[in-house]
Amino acid sequence: MMRELWKHLGSPRHLMVFETAARCGSFTRAATELNVQQPAISATIRQLEERLGTSLFIRSHRRVTLTTTGERLFADVTRSFDQLAQSASAIKHLSRQDYVTLSASTAFNTYWMMPRLADLKARHAHVDLRLQISDREPDLNAENISLAVRRGTGDWADCDSALIAPEVIYPVAAPRILETAQPLATVPDLLKQRLVHLEEPIRERPVWRDWFASFSITSTPPETGLRLNDYALVLQAAIAGEGFAFGWSHVTQNLVEQGVLAARTDWSWSTGKGFYLVWSKQRALSDGAIAVRDWILDQAADQMLLSKG
Repeated sequence: MMRELWKHLGSPRHLMVFETAARCGSFTRAATELNVQQPAISATIRQLEERLGTSLFIRSHRRVTLTTTGERLFADVTRSFDQLAQSASAIKHLSRQDYVTLSASTAFNTYWMMPRLADLKARHAHVDLRLQISDREPDLNAENISLAVRRGTGDWADCDSALIAPEVIYPVAAPRILETAQPLATVPDLLKQRLVHLEEPIRERPVWRDWFASFSITSTPPETGLRLNDYALVLQAAIAGEGFAFGWSHVTQNLVEQGVLAARTDWSWSTGKGFYLVWSKQRALSDGAIAVRDWILDQAADQMLLSKG
Protein backbone atom coordinates (compact mmCIF):
# COMPACT_ATOMS: atom_id res chain seq x y z
CA MET A 1 0.00 0.00 0.00
CA MET A 2 2.78 2.47 0.92
CA ARG A 3 4.67 1.69 -2.29
CA GLU A 4 1.54 2.38 -4.32
CA LEU A 5 0.90 5.60 -2.39
CA TRP A 6 4.35 7.05 -2.94
CA LYS A 7 4.23 6.01 -6.60
CA HIS A 8 1.33 8.47 -6.95
CA LEU A 9 2.64 11.18 -4.62
CA GLY A 10 6.40 10.96 -5.02
CA SER A 11 7.36 11.74 -1.44
CA PRO A 12 5.68 12.20 1.96
CA ARG A 13 7.22 15.68 1.95
CA HIS A 14 4.94 16.60 -0.94
CA LEU A 15 1.92 16.09 1.31
CA MET A 16 3.43 18.24 4.06
CA VAL A 17 4.09 21.06 1.65
CA PHE A 18 0.63 20.72 0.08
CA GLU A 19 -1.13 20.76 3.48
CA THR A 20 0.78 23.85 4.59
CA ALA A 21 0.16 25.76 1.35
CA ALA A 22 -3.55 24.85 1.33
CA ARG A 23 -3.96 25.83 4.98
CA CYS A 24 -2.07 29.11 4.57
CA GLY A 25 -3.66 29.98 1.21
CA SER A 26 -0.26 31.26 0.09
CA PHE A 27 2.96 29.71 -1.18
CA THR A 28 4.91 32.57 0.43
CA ARG A 29 3.42 32.03 3.90
CA ALA A 30 3.89 28.26 3.51
CA ALA A 31 7.57 28.87 2.72
CA THR A 32 7.94 30.99 5.86
CA GLU A 33 6.28 28.31 8.03
CA LEU A 34 8.43 25.52 6.60
CA ASN A 35 11.57 27.68 6.60
CA VAL A 36 12.31 27.27 2.89
CA GLN A 37 12.30 29.57 -0.13
CA GLN A 38 9.04 30.27 -1.96
CA PRO A 39 10.26 28.76 -5.26
CA ALA A 40 10.83 25.45 -3.45
CA ILE A 41 7.15 25.41 -2.45
CA SER A 42 6.04 26.17 -5.99
CA ALA A 43 8.30 23.45 -7.41
CA THR A 44 7.06 20.83 -4.93
CA ILE A 45 3.39 21.61 -5.64
CA ARG A 46 4.06 21.47 -9.38
CA GLN A 47 5.72 18.03 -9.00
CA LEU A 48 2.73 16.76 -7.01
CA GLU A 49 0.27 18.08 -9.62
CA GLU A 50 2.27 16.42 -12.41
CA ARG A 51 2.21 13.07 -10.60
CA LEU A 52 -1.54 13.30 -9.98
CA GLY A 53 -2.23 14.65 -13.45
CA THR A 54 -4.42 17.51 -12.24
CA SER A 55 -4.24 21.04 -10.86
CA LEU A 56 -4.60 21.38 -7.08
CA PHE A 57 -4.47 25.20 -6.83
CA ILE A 58 -5.81 28.19 -8.71
CA ARG A 59 -2.93 30.64 -8.63
CA SER A 60 -3.46 34.40 -8.39
CA HIS A 61 -1.04 37.26 -7.74
CA ARG A 62 -1.05 37.23 -3.91
CA ARG A 63 -2.85 34.05 -2.95
CA VAL A 64 -3.77 30.55 -4.07
CA THR A 65 -7.08 28.76 -3.70
CA LEU A 66 -7.85 25.07 -3.94
CA THR A 67 -9.50 23.50 -6.94
CA THR A 68 -12.29 20.99 -6.36
CA THR A 69 -9.73 18.18 -6.61
CA GLY A 70 -7.42 20.07 -4.24
CA GLU A 71 -10.20 20.46 -1.67
CA ARG A 72 -10.80 16.70 -1.72
CA LEU A 73 -7.12 15.93 -1.23
CA PHE A 74 -6.81 18.59 1.50
CA ALA A 75 -9.72 17.07 3.45
CA ASP A 76 -8.16 13.59 3.32
CA VAL A 77 -4.66 14.83 4.17
CA THR A 78 -5.94 16.94 7.09
CA ARG A 79 -7.87 14.00 8.53
CA SER A 80 -4.84 11.71 8.22
CA PHE A 81 -2.47 14.25 9.76
CA ASP A 82 -4.89 14.79 12.66
CA GLN A 83 -4.98 11.05 13.35
CA LEU A 84 -1.19 10.86 13.24
CA ALA A 85 -0.92 13.82 15.61
CA GLN A 86 -3.32 12.20 18.09
CA SER A 87 -1.43 8.91 17.93
CA ALA A 88 1.94 10.63 18.47
CA SER A 89 0.51 12.61 21.38
CA ALA A 90 -0.84 9.45 23.01
CA ILE A 91 2.49 7.63 22.62
CA LYS A 92 4.38 10.62 24.02
CA HIS A 93 1.98 10.75 26.97
CA LEU A 94 2.56 7.07 27.70
CA SER A 95 6.31 7.65 27.89
CA ARG A 96 6.12 10.49 30.40
CA GLN A 97 8.23 9.81 33.47
CA ASP A 98 5.45 10.71 35.90
CA TYR A 99 3.07 8.21 34.33
CA VAL A 100 2.90 5.32 36.79
CA THR A 101 1.17 2.00 36.05
CA LEU A 102 0.24 -0.43 38.83
CA SER A 103 -0.76 -3.89 37.61
CA ALA A 104 -2.77 -5.97 40.07
CA SER A 105 -5.86 -8.13 40.34
CA THR A 106 -9.34 -6.68 40.17
CA ALA A 107 -9.84 -7.40 43.87
CA PHE A 108 -6.62 -5.71 44.98
CA ASN A 109 -7.24 -2.60 42.91
CA THR A 110 -10.90 -2.45 43.98
CA TYR A 111 -10.71 -3.25 47.69
CA TRP A 112 -7.12 -2.32 48.64
CA MET A 113 -6.14 0.55 46.35
CA MET A 114 -9.39 2.40 45.67
CA PRO A 115 -10.22 3.25 49.32
CA ARG A 116 -6.71 4.70 49.71
CA LEU A 117 -6.44 6.76 46.51
CA ALA A 118 -7.61 9.99 48.17
CA ASP A 119 -4.67 9.74 50.56
CA LEU A 120 -2.26 9.15 47.67
CA LYS A 121 -3.65 12.18 45.81
CA ALA A 122 -3.32 14.35 48.92
CA ARG A 123 0.32 13.34 49.40
CA HIS A 124 1.43 13.12 45.77
CA ALA A 125 -0.92 15.26 43.70
CA HIS A 126 1.58 15.45 40.83
CA VAL A 127 1.65 11.69 40.24
CA ASP A 128 -0.45 10.31 37.39
CA LEU A 129 -1.31 6.78 38.58
CA ARG A 130 -3.04 4.28 36.30
CA LEU A 131 -4.49 1.08 37.76
CA GLN A 132 -4.24 -1.85 35.37
CA ILE A 133 -6.25 -5.03 35.89
CA SER A 134 -4.40 -8.25 35.10
CA ASP A 135 -5.44 -11.90 35.43
CA ARG A 136 -1.83 -13.09 35.10
CA GLU A 137 1.66 -12.09 36.14
CA PRO A 138 2.71 -9.52 33.52
CA ASP A 139 6.19 -9.01 32.09
CA LEU A 140 7.09 -5.62 33.56
CA ASN A 141 9.72 -4.81 30.94
CA ALA A 142 7.86 -5.97 27.85
CA GLU A 143 4.63 -4.23 28.91
CA ASN A 144 6.26 -1.07 30.33
CA ILE A 145 4.66 -1.54 33.77
CA SER A 146 6.06 0.46 36.67
CA LEU A 147 4.81 -1.66 39.59
CA ALA A 148 2.88 -4.88 40.04
CA VAL A 149 1.51 -7.10 42.79
CA ARG A 150 2.57 -10.76 42.87
CA ARG A 151 1.88 -13.70 45.16
CA GLY A 152 4.87 -15.77 46.16
CA THR A 153 7.89 -15.85 48.43
CA GLY A 154 9.45 -12.57 47.28
CA ASP A 155 12.17 -14.18 45.16
CA TRP A 156 11.97 -13.33 41.45
CA ALA A 157 14.97 -13.18 39.14
CA ASP A 158 13.61 -10.28 37.09
CA CYS A 159 12.19 -8.12 39.90
CA ASP A 160 12.96 -6.44 43.16
CA SER A 161 10.19 -6.89 45.71
CA ALA A 162 8.83 -5.77 49.06
CA LEU A 163 6.17 -7.44 51.17
CA ILE A 164 2.70 -5.90 51.17
CA ALA A 165 1.08 -8.57 53.34
CA PRO A 166 1.62 -12.18 54.39
CA GLU A 167 -0.94 -14.54 52.90
CA VAL A 168 -3.52 -15.21 55.61
CA ILE A 169 -6.88 -16.76 54.67
CA TYR A 170 -10.03 -17.14 56.77
CA PRO A 171 -13.71 -17.74 55.92
CA VAL A 172 -15.87 -14.67 55.25
CA ALA A 173 -19.59 -14.29 54.57
CA ALA A 174 -22.34 -11.73 54.77
CA PRO A 175 -23.13 -11.09 58.46
CA ARG A 176 -26.63 -12.60 58.17
CA ILE A 177 -25.19 -15.76 56.57
CA LEU A 178 -22.70 -16.21 59.38
CA GLU A 179 -25.46 -15.71 61.97
CA THR A 180 -27.85 -18.24 60.43
CA ALA A 181 -25.04 -20.77 59.98
CA GLN A 182 -24.59 -21.08 63.75
CA PRO A 183 -23.43 -23.08 65.42
CA LEU A 184 -20.06 -23.23 63.69
CA ALA A 185 -18.27 -24.75 66.63
CA THR A 186 -15.48 -26.45 64.72
CA VAL A 187 -13.87 -26.16 61.30
CA PRO A 188 -15.55 -29.35 59.96
CA ASP A 189 -18.92 -27.65 60.52
CA LEU A 190 -18.08 -25.44 57.55
CA LEU A 191 -18.23 -28.48 55.27
CA LYS A 192 -22.01 -28.38 55.70
CA GLN A 193 -22.27 -24.80 54.44
CA ARG A 194 -22.62 -23.40 50.94
CA LEU A 195 -19.18 -22.34 49.68
CA VAL A 196 -18.18 -19.88 46.97
CA HIS A 197 -15.26 -21.30 44.97
CA LEU A 198 -12.46 -19.36 43.26
CA GLU A 199 -11.20 -21.05 40.11
CA GLU A 200 -8.30 -19.00 38.76
CA PRO A 201 -7.73 -19.87 35.09
CA ILE A 202 -4.03 -18.86 34.99
CA ARG A 203 -2.51 -17.88 38.33
CA GLU A 204 -1.92 -20.46 41.03
CA ARG A 205 -4.17 -19.86 44.03
CA PRO A 206 -5.15 -22.10 46.98
CA VAL A 207 -8.66 -23.55 47.04
CA TRP A 208 -11.03 -24.73 49.77
CA ARG A 209 -9.48 -28.21 49.75
CA ASP A 210 -6.11 -26.65 50.68
CA TRP A 211 -7.66 -24.55 53.42
CA PHE A 212 -9.39 -27.55 55.03
CA ALA A 213 -6.19 -29.60 54.69
CA SER A 214 -4.30 -26.97 56.68
CA PHE A 215 -6.58 -27.93 59.60
CA SER A 216 -5.91 -31.65 58.95
CA ILE A 217 -9.37 -32.14 57.44
CA THR A 218 -9.19 -34.43 54.43
CA SER A 219 -12.93 -34.61 53.68
CA THR A 220 -13.80 -33.28 50.23
CA PRO A 221 -15.46 -29.85 50.39
CA PRO A 222 -18.97 -29.69 48.90
CA GLU A 223 -19.08 -29.18 45.16
CA THR A 224 -22.23 -27.09 45.34
CA GLY A 225 -22.08 -23.31 45.32
CA LEU A 226 -20.92 -20.66 42.89
CA ARG A 227 -17.67 -21.19 41.00
CA LEU A 228 -16.09 -17.94 39.82
CA ASN A 229 -12.81 -17.10 38.10
CA ASP A 230 -12.19 -13.66 39.62
CA TYR A 231 -11.72 -12.94 43.31
CA ALA A 232 -13.56 -9.62 43.14
CA LEU A 233 -16.62 -11.55 41.94
CA VAL A 234 -16.14 -14.06 44.77
CA LEU A 235 -16.28 -11.25 47.32
CA GLN A 236 -19.32 -9.72 45.66
CA ALA A 237 -21.04 -13.10 45.83
CA ALA A 238 -20.20 -13.40 49.53
CA ILE A 239 -21.51 -9.89 50.20
CA ALA A 240 -24.71 -10.80 48.35
CA GLY A 241 -25.24 -13.79 50.66
CA GLU A 242 -24.26 -16.60 48.29
CA GLY A 243 -22.23 -18.42 50.94
CA PHE A 244 -18.81 -18.54 52.56
CA ALA A 245 -15.77 -17.34 50.62
CA PHE A 246 -12.02 -17.21 51.06
CA GLY A 247 -11.07 -14.08 52.94
CA TRP A 248 -7.55 -12.99 52.03
CA SER A 249 -6.94 -10.83 55.07
CA HIS A 250 -5.19 -7.88 53.38
CA VAL A 251 -8.12 -7.48 50.94
CA THR A 252 -11.06 -8.21 53.24
CA GLN A 253 -9.88 -6.51 56.43
CA ASN A 254 -11.56 -3.19 55.60
CA LEU A 255 -14.77 -4.94 54.50
CA VAL A 256 -14.91 -6.79 57.82
CA GLU A 257 -14.23 -3.61 59.80
CA GLN A 258 -17.04 -1.85 57.90
CA GLY A 259 -19.48 -4.69 58.67
CA VAL A 260 -19.96 -5.51 54.99
CA LEU A 261 -18.54 -8.97 55.65
CA ALA A 262 -18.21 -11.07 58.79
CA ALA A 263 -15.19 -13.30 59.34
CA ARG A 264 -13.99 -16.25 61.37
CA THR A 265 -10.52 -14.84 61.94
CA ASP A 266 -9.94 -17.52 64.58
CA TRP A 267 -9.82 -19.99 61.68
CA SER A 268 -6.95 -18.22 59.91
CA TRP A 269 -4.51 -20.12 57.74
CA SER A 270 -1.05 -18.58 57.20
CA THR A 271 0.22 -20.20 54.02
CA GLY A 272 3.84 -19.12 54.29
CA LYS A 273 3.57 -17.05 51.12
CA GLY A 274 2.74 -13.40 50.73
CA PHE A 275 1.67 -10.64 48.38
CA TYR A 276 4.55 -8.49 47.17
CA LEU A 277 4.96 -5.21 45.36
CA VAL A 278 7.46 -5.78 42.56
CA TRP A 279 9.38 -3.60 40.10
CA SER A 280 11.89 -4.31 37.35
CA LYS A 281 15.58 -4.82 38.06
CA GLN A 282 16.39 -3.77 34.51
CA ARG A 283 14.71 -0.37 34.41
CA ALA A 284 15.10 2.42 36.95
CA LEU A 285 11.88 3.68 38.52
CA SER A 286 10.79 7.23 37.79
CA ASP A 287 10.38 9.70 40.63
CA GLY A 288 6.61 9.21 40.42
CA ALA A 289 6.91 5.42 40.58
CA ILE A 290 9.23 5.68 43.59
CA ALA A 291 6.67 7.91 45.33
CA VAL A 292 3.86 5.41 44.65
CA ARG A 293 6.01 2.45 45.70
CA ASP A 294 6.99 4.06 49.00
CA TRP A 295 3.41 5.17 49.67
CA ILE A 296 2.03 1.64 49.06
CA LEU A 297 4.63 0.14 51.37
CA ASP A 298 3.83 2.71 54.08
CA GLN A 299 0.13 1.86 53.76
CA ALA A 300 0.94 -1.86 53.91
CA ALA A 301 3.07 -1.39 57.04
CA ASP A 302 0.25 0.50 58.72
CA GLN A 303 -2.22 -2.27 57.87
CA MET A 304 0.08 -4.97 59.22
CA LEU A 305 0.49 -3.03 62.47
CA LEU A 306 -3.28 -2.69 62.84
CA SER A 307 -3.86 -6.38 62.14
CA LYS A 308 -1.32 -7.32 64.84
CA GLY A 309 -2.90 -4.88 67.29
